[in-house]
Amino acid sequence: MAGSPTARRRRLSIELKKLREKNGLTCAQVGAALDWSGSKVNRMETGSGRVQPSDIDALCRFYGTSDELREFLKSLARQAKTRGWWQAHGSGVPEWFSIYIGLEQDASTIRQYQCEVVPGLMQTEAYARELHTCGSYMSPENIDRAVRVRLERQAILAGADGPDSWFVVSEAVVRRIMGDRQVMREQLEHVLEVAERPGVTLQVLPFDAGTCPTTGPFTMLGFPDPGDPDIVYRDGITDAMYLEGEPHVREYTRAFDELRAAALSPRRTVEFVKNVVKEYAR
Repeated sequence: MAGSPTARRRRLSIELKKLREKNGLTCAQVGAALDWSGSKVNRMETGSGRVQPSDIDALCRFYGTSDELREFLKSLARQAKTRGWWQAHGSGVPEWFSIYIGLEQDASTIRQYQCEVVPGLMQTEAYARELHTCGSYMSPENIDRAVRVRLERQAILAGADGPDSWFVVSEAVVRRIMGDRQVMREQLEHVLEVAERPGVTLQVLPFDAGTCPTTGPFTMLGFPDPGDPDIVYRDGITDAMYLEGEPHVREYTRAFDELRAAALSPRRTVEFVKNVVKEYAR
């Protein structure tokens, strides 16, 4: 079963939608049969509304499911109500990003391309604070919370059962000075340390790599349960986009494969970053 409340809620939504589609019904038809609105059924299937165990009972009776499936879905509904550790930081974590953290905690694979900043799972406290402070609309207290959350997220790369993680970053990421040269030197030294961990791969896409997919930054998350399809995540300053479905995942997978094929090998990447570290140390 999925590990984080967000992942459980997503799995529940997927299973409820599969049940309805298997029965060849629309949300409006299911709602009418149960004296609900069609929008309630839709909210349950998109994860935008709370699902009570009593709702699961009603749906499973209507669909004629097995007792085992009903109890499994009720368990998902109950556990989806729990709070993730990151939610204790309140407004330091926007709702649209809270969803991502919940999915990231349960991911078995992470594929990420960054063209502007060091991946969040590799950032030092000083670097993360610089990013959150520059032009920020957040209060100092929320900046502190946001930085703590970013650092706590990094624990998933430290464990033996962490996700298989592959990061491709543009040369601009290591060249652009955030804060000052000391912040960047310490940041790149930390990146090299993280890249040595089992299950972590890092590549730099150099300026002279030629034409590559102009996608902007993105992350692809894969999950251990075959019932949880891959998802593509893209974010901005005030919101985020979650893309699911085979066409989206296929095209972003193709783009990521092209990016890492054009990037320096992991070994050459280490040499490249070490040379930049020396430049910042002068």
